[in-house]
Amino acid sequence: MKSIHILLVEDNEGDILLTSEALEEGKILNKLSVVRDGKEAIDFLEKEGKYVKAITPDLILLDVNLPKMNGHEVLKFVKQHKDFRQIPVIMLTTSSSKEDIDSSYQNYANCYITKPIEVDGFMKAVNQIEEFWVNLVKLPSK
Repeated sequence: MKSIHILLVEDNEGDILLTSEALEEGKILNKLSVVRDGKEAIDFLEKEGKYVKAITPDLILLDVNLPKMNGHEVLKFVKQHKDFRQIPVIMLTTSSSKEDIDSSYQNYANCYITKPIEVDGFMKAVNQIEEFWVNLVKLPSK
């Protein structure tokens, strides 16, 4: 069975719980790491501070509206860094603004998904992300 390491960058505890539950229901072995703000995401990727032993993720689920550094700033960092730019970044956010969508794609997000409001819809969206990015797509090797 295929295994994937996902970094979830999310500050909303409810969305963290729903995403974790949806991934646990999947048929794929996942390791999920969670950070709650943009600065922590950078620290995680650069293995700094409490993340010195962090494992580089295979996939990043990134919220736009984050404390300390927003998702667009984190996305720019990832896609401009030679060691991380190959990691697929999925913008998973409540924002459906044209500016956020356009900015995400201009900074090389791999896709942009507006979080469904209903719990069932949210769970289905996360399951579809997992199905597509783990079972269908070939991810780059580390």
